[in-house]
Order: sequence, then structure tokens, then C-alpha cells
Amino acid sequence: MPPRTLRARLTCGLVVLLAVSCAAVGVAAVLALSGFLTNQLDQQLAEAGGRFPASLEHGGRGDPADGGAGGVRADTRRQAPGTFGARLLDGRVTDAAVVRSSGADTTVALDAADERALAALPTDGGARNVRLSALHSYRVAAVRGHDGDVLVTGLPTEGVEAAVHRLELVSATVFGAVLVVAGVAGALWVRWSLRPLSRVAATAASVARLPLASGEVALPARVPDADPRTEVGRVGSALNLMLSHVEDALSQRHASEERLRRFAADASHELRTPVASIRGHAELALRHPGPVPPEVTHAVRRVAAESGRMGEMVDDLLLLARLDAGRPLERDRVDLTRLVLDATDDARVAGRGHRWTLDLPEEPVSVCGDRHRLHQALANLLANARVHTPEGTTVEVGLRDTGEYAVLTVTDDGPGIPAAAQASVFERFTRADSRRHASGGGAGLGLAIVAGVTAAHGGTAEIDSRPGRTVFTLRLPHDRSRA
Repeated sequence: MPPRTLRARLTCGLVVLLAVSCAAVGVAAVLALSGFLTNQLDQQLAEAGGRFPASLEHGGRGDPADGGAGGVRADTRRQAPGTFGARLLDGRVTDAAVVRSSGADTTVALDAADERALAALPTDGGARNVRLSALHSYRVAAVRGHDGDVLVTGLPTEGVEAAVHRLELVSATVFGAVLVVAGVAGALWVRWSLRPLSRVAATAASVARLPLASGEVALPARVPDADPRTEVGRVGSALNLMLSHVEDALSQRHASEERLRRFAADASHELRTPVASIRGHAELALRHPGPVPPEVTHAVRRVAAESGRMGEMVDDLLLLARLDAGRPLERDRVDLTRLVLDATDDARVAGRGHRWTLDLPEEPVSVCGDRHRLHQALANLLANARVHTPEGTTVEVGLRDTGEYAVLTVTDDGPGIPAAAQASVFERFTRADSRRHASGGGAGLGLAIVAGVTAAHGGTAEIDSRPGRTVFTLRLPHDRSRA
């Protein structure tokens, strides 16, 4: 598979380019040497002419016992060892011999294929390669003699081939060693050259691991050595500029959230007194002994009801503001089993049209936390299941101990929550059905309080919903230090 990292790609590209260059140089050197040596053979053939094969016509046969081949008294002067000579008449070889290293010549037995190859040679004096069965590869040239015969002179190409093969072996060895050394050196050089890019990647990775979604975040140090004269330096400068903008945006967002939290806390605190006053005056007016028109009585009752609802909303907002501010909750041993029993009894009284069931372990389950806030979180879950499901729905409250966590679940077989709303169901002022607000539904703070109280205890709140089954799960740690 092709390399994926930039470092590997650059190193492989460098090695491949060097390999192609070495191969080109090696091929060119081999071809040049082969051509040079072959040209020298051709010059020797031109200088030799047809003297040696011409002398074979008048040479006598020596003693057959001389070397087992019979010595031929031909003109071998100025002929290099290995020189081949042949005389052809009417397309048939009449004489053929080769000069040995001692200066003598020896006849050569040629087969029919050799004779056909020699007979097919043009008599223009041009050099060509011929492979003879008895002598292997030769460079030969053919000319016409004075007697109407054809004179063939040849020189062995063994020396040329040996020199060329030796050059190929030396080139392959040297170029292979060069490629290995260049690959190692290139990898080190590329690694050293890409160190600034590695620092850029490390800075970006450290930023990606930060919890940028909430709270005040301190971004890490900027990319060092951001030289704008280099490509990597320009990338580092752009990343540093982007991090500065992100840090400014996060600071402004955090400041805005802090102002909003303070406003919500102050407004909630200040609204509690007038709302309580309105509610008290409304209840006092309802107790007036004198005659009051029915319309006024109804209006005063509505004022009392809405002021009570507003008071609950103000309390919820004040609780969320306190949770956002990180104010510590009470830390007492809370019996979750008793808390579940009490909260379910209250929900059964308020929702008689629902079926309420319990799934509790045999042994009591307890955690370290704020009993009042945990009861409020569970009551919100039960109220949510009661209000947003039709009568006849079964609601099951479960509790189990996993050793590290106490797991509290509220399950109903109602219509479920749309998938698009599940991601933001624990956010403030979120409603799965916006029409409920117009019909007197809640303000969308109940599940936000559930998530806030659970997080304040070091736990998590989750939801899993589909038509016919909705499960809210609260995980509360047993460890006091995590609560």
C-alpha cells in the first residue's frame, strides 16, 4: 500500500527519484561501454579484412594428431587470439578455423545451422553478431574474395560481454548501496525538516483535547518558530492567529455566560419577594368574607395559580444559577431506596391514571449527596413521565448497585421522544413538543435540573427513547471524592 504520512511519502519519493536516476545512469553507462567495445571490435575486423580466411584456401592440412584437429598452415600474422575465419564457395563452407592463443590455428567443425547463418551474411563488410555452435557468440564481417568466394572474419564478443556484465554488477552494487544510504539519510533529513510541522500538529492536537464546549478554557502555548518565509512557518502563523481568535471568542463567550448567570441568579433572587407578595395578596383576596363577583373571584384564583407557577419557575432558575456557580451541595448519606419509595408514592397520588411499578434490590442502596436535591431530580423525572404520557402508561422506577455507581432508571412505555429532540433534552427551556407550552406545559427546566443535580454529584444523566420505550438513567458515584 502507498505510504500515508507526509514523511514517508517524501522519503519514498526521494528514494524513487534517486533509483530512477541511478537506473538511467547505469543503463546509459552499460550501453555506452557496450557500444564502445563493440565499435573497437568492428575496427579490428575492418583492419583484419579477409586475410585470414583467404589464407585458408591455400593452407595445407597438418598432422591430424596435432591437437586432434589438424593444424592449418594459414596466415595468422597480426591476428588476435580467438579470430575466426571461414571461406564459403557457392554457399557452402570449404574451410573454417580459429586462431588460438599460441598463434597456431585450428579447424572448426561447423554444423548445418552455422553454415546457413554464415551463408546468409551480406558481403558488404558490415559487422554483425552471429552465434556459432562451436564458438558461441562472435562479431563477424563478410567480404567477397578474388576467386568468387566469400571470406568471413570474426572476433569473439566474450570479452565485451564480460566487461558489460561486470559493469552491470558494479553499478547494481554501488547504486544499491547508494539507495540504502540515501534512504536512511533522506528519512533523517525529512524528519528534521518536518519538525516544525510536527510541532504544529502537536499544538493542534492539544487544542482538540480541550473541553471547549464549556467553562473558561486556557489555550496552550502557540506554535514556536513560525517563520513566515517557509511553508510550514506560514501554516504555524495561521494556526497561531486562529488560536488567538478562538481564545478571544472563548473569553467573550465565558464572560457573556457569567453575566447571564449572574443576571439569572440576581433576577431570580429579586423576583422571589414580589412573586410571593402577589401570591399572598391573591390568597388574602380570596378569603374576603364579603360578596365578590364571580369574574373577580376567577381572576384572583388565576392570579394565585400563575403566581404559584411563577414562584416555582423562579426557584428552579435560582437553583440552576447556584449549580452553575458551583456552590457546594450537602454531603450526607442518602438512602436511595427510601427516596425512590417516597417519590414514587407522591407520583402515584398525582397520576392515578398511570401504572407505577418498582424494581428495587433486596439490600438498600445509598450514596453521599444532597437528599433534597436528589429527591427533586427524581420527582422531576416522574413528573415528566406523568405529564408527557397518556393515562394507562406504565412507569417503572428501577434502582441497582454496580459497585462503583448507583444506577437509577425511570422507564415508561409511552410514545417516546423524537430523535431530533433527544440531543438537547437536558438543556434549559427545551421541549420535545413546542405546543405544550401554549397548553400550560412546563418551562422546560425540569430535565435541566435533573442533569445539573446529577452532575453536581459527579454522575451522569442519559436518555434512550424510541416509540413504546423511554428510559432515563442517572448514574451516581459511591465515592465521596467524586460526588
